[in-house]
This record gives sequence, C-alpha cells and structure tokens, in this order.
Amino acid sequence: MSGSETENPLGPPPWLHAPPVDPYPYEDTHDLRSGPDLHPSLLGLLPFVGLWRGRGQGGFPVDEDYNFAQEIRISHDGRSFLRFESRAWLLDDESKPIGQALVESGFWRPVLVDDRPGDEMEATMIRPDGVAELYLGKANNTRLEMTADAVAYTPSGLHVTGGQRLFGIVEGALLYAHEISVDNSKLHPHMSARLLRIGG
Repeated sequence: MSGSETENPLGPPPWLHAPPVDPYPYEDTHDLRSGPDLHPSLLGLLPFVGLWRGRGQGGFPVDEDYNFAQEIRISHDGRSFLRFESRAWLLDDESKPIGQALVESGFWRPVLVDDRPGDEMEATMIRPDGVAELYLGKANNTRLEMTADAVAYTPSGLHVTGGQRLFGIVEGALLYAHEISVDNSKLHPHMSARLLRIGG
C-alpha cells in the first residue's frame, strides 16, 4: 500500500504541530481553607472532605485477618463531585510496615432533584485488582451509607459480586466498614478502620 493511500483524507489533525501547553491550571484541594470554593451541592458531604490516616483490620476473602494502616484523601476542585483516593499498607504485630496493600480511587457526587441536592448520592470506585463498583447511597449529616448497584470485574480480577460501605464521623475521626461478596457468597466484612484527620 502506497503512502498516498494511507494518508488521512481529512488532513493532519489541528493538534499535531500545536505548541506545548502549560501545566494543569486548576487546583484540587482537601483543605476547605484554601483552593477553590466547595460546590454548593456538596455541603451535605462537607464533613468527609480532608486527609485522613489511621489503622484498621481486613479479612474476607483472605483466610486470615490482617492489620493495616491507611491514608484516605477526599478532595474537590470546585465542581459538583468529590474525589476519593485511598492507599493502605500491611502492618506486623509491632505496627511496622511489611508490604503494600489495597489502592482505590473513585468519585462521590450528590443526586440533584430540580437542581437541588437531596440526601441521595452516587459513587464510582475502582481498584487495580480488576474490580469496578457503582454505588448508590444516602448521606445524613456525618453518616454515609452506600450499597453496590453494579459491580464489574476483569476476567482475571477478583470476582466481587456485591458490596456495602458505611462511613461515619465519630468524635472527629472517620470510621468505616466495608463488606463484599465474592461469587455466590453473602456479604462478609472486608475492611474496617478508624482514621484521624491530618489535613483539611
């Protein structure tokens, strides 16, 4: 096939020889005292915005329970959603790190009715072991409960088929409990933790 036959009939795309661009110009923050203003629709989720760190315990689907430390960052960029980022690491009996654990990323957003937020919210969560989850839930002051409405996994991914997450702010700390089902199992405790606010 000649070169003329493989050329784009519409010509080169307009960005092909465009000059380089500056770094991303919009700020993302977990600190409500700096950066963009929180979108008004997120006021019901405001207590969760921040940088959190603490410890917890994990279990199912592994055979033995394990201890972990975790850092969760819940941030915003002025638009009508929150960004959720989590990373955890395993701890030995003396609370020393012994290996990396689950990493997760997602987005939370309130459901708008007539352009006004209610207590219902939606969330998408994804993890590197091939699992993507879509959650529906309700936020009530300092309590947030979500149930998986749909779960997808890659052919080699963990066969997660259901999930439920409960978050709460208790005495200034972020507590959560996460349950999952795998294949045809019922929901089992997966991870739970108490995290202290270290930023925001």
